[in-house]
Amino acid sequence: MDAQAAVSRGPLAGLKVVELGQLIAGPFAAKTLADFGAEVIKIEPPASGDPLRQWRLLHDGTSVWWQVQSRNKQSVALDLKDEAARAIVRGLIGEADVLIENFKPGVMEAWGLDYERLSAANPGLIMLRISGYGQTGPYRDRPGFGVVAEAMGGLRHLTAEPGRVPVRVGVSIGDTLASLHGVIGILMALQHRHASIGPDAPKGRGQVVDVALYEAVFNCMESLLPEYSAFGAVREPAGSALPGIAPSNAYPCGDGWVLVAGNGDSIFKRLMSAIGRDDLGADAALAGNAGRVARVAEIDAAIAAWTTPRTVVDVLEVLNAAAVPAGRIYTAKDIAEDPHYRARGMIQRVITAEGLALDVPGIVPKLSLTPGAITRRAPTLGEDNDAVLSARPPAA
Repeated sequence: MDAQAAVSRGPLAGLKVVELGQLIAGPFAAKTLADFGAEVIKIEPPASGDPLRQWRLLHDGTSVWWQVQSRNKQSVALDLKDEAARAIVRGLIGEADVLIENFKPGVMEAWGLDYERLSAANPGLIMLRISGYGQTGPYRDRPGFGVVAEAMGGLRHLTAEPGRVPVRVGVSIGDTLASLHGVIGILMALQHRHASIGPDAPKGRGQVVDVALYEAVFNCMESLLPEYSAFGAVREPAGSALPGIAPSNAYPCGDGWVLVAGNGDSIFKRLMSAIGRDDLGADAALAGNAGRVARVAEIDAAIAAWTTPRTVVDVLEVLNAAAVPAGRIYTAKDIAEDPHYRARGMIQRVITAEGLALDVPGIVPKLSLTPGAITRRAPTLGEDNDAVLSARPPAA
């Protein structure tokens, strides 16, 4: 393959991935690789397929979410409970660079698809294993979903108004965080595989990437643990505010809410000037974050007094002119109509197998030389059985 062809297909062109996962965590990781050129073969149960096909809103019997999660992939329908099917899968994995699975620990071993056996035939294989609690430890055999991981990781305790029931973030953030950590792990393992090429490892050495859902959430919990370790401080829910950093909150307007992050020292002064409170901006006690945190109720009240009689548009016009980070709360309609989303290619149009013209999220991150692309719609169940299996020798 020449350099230009590799660029046009994405930075992961030539990378072969087998996806055995379902629903969110494993498939999101595979989708991310596929967006950047990896060849992803998704193995699905022949009768029903991935359960995500039936989740949330359906069009002609198929979830529109499926059109995002499985774009750029091939679908092969095989029953992994059948030994003949598992033999076929072992053959596919023998030719792959990466295997992704998100079953309960022990399932792959029971199927004879454990890493020891697979890597004996393919020493360069990288295996991403996403599970609720990881492949080791006393909780490894517990069933784990993202919502439980978000709670164990410390996030759910914080997502509430003080004294009220903790609420969901609104999306499956635990699964997605685990997926992204998995992709990072795969890319690091690929780098190591390349560096380990030698006489005894002509293709380099693969390894297992073990990602636990709760650990992916916990990894994003910032100062939560060290604050408890140093001070015995248990961080509590704070609603829309950002505890210990001020001012940063949601403030009422006459027609909605506006988010204002005026917590930088110079930004705070500009914010106070913009709302007509130069007295607070010039107060030496409020020049640093610690002083502002001590008087956060006073500062929030001043900002709210200014925003309340104004519209969201009017508030943002003033704050944008003052270079104060601020924004409104977007709905799906707001996103679909926002010119910045479209200018950045973050809303793209695909045509589904059923002929539906559908707007879907664009690709992140954006690479200047080897950008990702949506090159293939999401497949129907088993659509690629003939193309994939006929191109490979029969299973031994």
